[in-house]
Amino acid sequence: MPTIAFIECSRCNLHLDAANPQTVCTACSGPLYVRYDLSAAAGLKRRGLVGKSRPSPYLHAGSWTGMWRYSQVLPAVEPVTLGEGWTPMLRSRRNPDVWLKEEGANPTGTFKARGLALAVTMARHYGITKLAAPSAGNAGGALAAYAAAAGIEAHIFMPADVPMANRVECLAYGAHLTLVDGLISDCGRIVAERKAAEGWFDISTLKEPFRVEGKKTMGYELVEQLGWQYPDAVFYPTGGGVGMIGMWKAFEELEQLGWVTGRRPKMIAIQTAGCAPVVRAFDRGETVSTMWQDAHTFASGLRVPKPYGDALILEIVRASGGTAVALTDDQIFASLKDWARHEGVLLSPEGAAATAAYDHLLATGFLTAKDRVVLFNTGSGNKYTDVISERLRQEGIL
Repeated sequence: MPTIAFIECSRCNLHLDAANPQTVCTACSGPLYVRYDLSAAAGLKRRGLVGKSRPSPYLHAGSWTGMWRYSQVLPAVEPVTLGEGWTPMLRSRRNPDVWLKEEGANPTGTFKARGLALAVTMARHYGITKLAAPSAGNAGGALAAYAAAAGIEAHIFMPADVPMANRVECLAYGAHLTLVDGLISDCGRIVAERKAAEGWFDISTLKEPFRVEGKKTMGYELVEQLGWQYPDAVFYPTGGGVGMIGMWKAFEELEQLGWVTGRRPKMIAIQTAGCAPVVRAFDRGETVSTMWQDAHTFASGLRVPKPYGDALILEIVRASGGTAVALTDDQIFASLKDWARHEGVLLSPEGAAATAAYDHLLATGFLTAKDRVVLFNTGSGNKYTDVISERLRQEGIL
C-alpha cells in the first residue's frame, strides 16, 4: 500500500501535510486531493497483482476485499470495511455495448458506501470521535453504518422528506439524526454553524479529501471490468458530483501507472429539470454554477442546488468532450419502468436519470448505438419503494 506524499488543493495546488486531518484548502477553501508515491505500483506486472494478492496486512488473504483490491492506490491504513465495492457490471439485454454499473450491490445499497468507508477509515486512523454531515439521504445511511462499524459517533442532518429507508437506517445504526425542513444546502449550513461548538469533524461532500478516494475506485473497477480499456462514455447522475471527480482522478492515476492507455471516456453529467445547476452553467459556458431556486425532484440524490465541486465537474465534462443533460421526472420514471420490465433491474431514480439520458443522447445524435458506454445506477431501487409506489399510484398502476 502506498504512502501519502501530500494533500493538494485542486484549485491553487497548495500542498498540505497528510499527518493531520485536513478539511479544505487553508488558502482558498478549494477541495483537496490525496497524492501518493505510486512508483512501486507502476507497470503491467503490478497491475497483474490486482485482486490476486493479499491487498493489505489488515485483510486476510482470500477474503472478499471489494474496493480494497486497489490497495496499491489507497492509503496504508487498517480499513473499516463492510465489503463495499467490486459491484457488478451488467450488460444490457437490448444493446451489447451498454453496461450498467450496479452500485446498488454495495453494503448500504448505494455507491455512498465507497466514499464513507474510506472517509470513516481515515477518521478512525486520525483518532476522530465525532463526525457530522448533511445528506440528501443515502450518504447519511452510509455514514451511520460505517461510523457504527468504527465505533465513532455520527451526527446526520437530512431533509425531512427523504425516502423512509434513509431515515430508518440512520436510526437503526444508532446515529444522531436531525430532519430539517429544507434542502441539503440548509442541512449543510447547520453543520457548518454548529461543528466548532459540538466538536464535530465535518465529513461533508468535498469538505475532506478521502470520500473522493473511495469513489475513485469506481473508475478503477469499470476499466478493469472492461478488460483494462476505457469505454467511450460514462453516464453519471450528478448531485454533489464526487463520483465523477473521483473517477477522473482514477483515470489520471491509471495513466500515470501505465495500467491503461487510450482516450478517456466522455463524461456525461445528468441532473433533473427541477434541479439542474450544473447543466445550466454548462449550457451558458460558465465555470461555476449558481444556486438553483425551488429545487424539486423525486430523485432526491440529485436535489443539490449548488454542488461544492461544481467547478471541478464542469472542468471534467468539458475536458472529456462530454456534456450535461437534465431530464424531467416523467422521463426519468418512464426509464425506470422500462429497465425494470425489460432488463430486470429496479433502478434508483438517480440511476434512471442516467438511462433516460442515454436514450436522449442517442436520439440527438451525440452518441450512436455502437458507442460502448457505462451507465451508473448509483443505488438500489429497493431503497426508494415509498417514492416509486407514490409515482405508481399517480399513474393508476398501484
